[in-house]
Amino acid sequence: MEQRIKSYRDLKVWQSAMTVAEDCYRLTKEFPRDEIYGMTSQMRRSAVSIAANIAEGYGRENRGSFVQFLRMAQGSLKELETHILLACRVGLLRKDNEIELLLRCEEIGKMTRSLIRTVQAKQAE
Repeated sequence: MEQRIKSYRDLKVWQSAMTVAEDCYRLTKEFPRDEIYGMTSQMRRSAVSIAANIAEGYGRENRGSFVQFLRMAQGSLKELETHILLACRVGLLRKDNEIELLLRCEEIGKMTRSLIRTVQAKQAE
């Protein structure tokens, strides 16, 4: 039985993006204080932007706009992945945390692409 989506908060992709954003906040608390306006801020902003774009696009109540915002969420996701890779390279993030976050990002990317295809198919009907 298919569950009806009543809010962006019902979307699994939004829920996963929120979890990744929470994880980024927790992990960046451990970054050096001099990174507060650098990597800490960049990682947090890009992580939050993923969920925020999904929510904003859903709220537009227009399939074309929703797809556009889902694509922006994908861009923010790639930005976050880049920050994660760099943070590990420069010793701010442990390798196990990098691997875990990147796996979650990959999952969010797959869900986002699938949602884009679904929304576009409904738009074409």
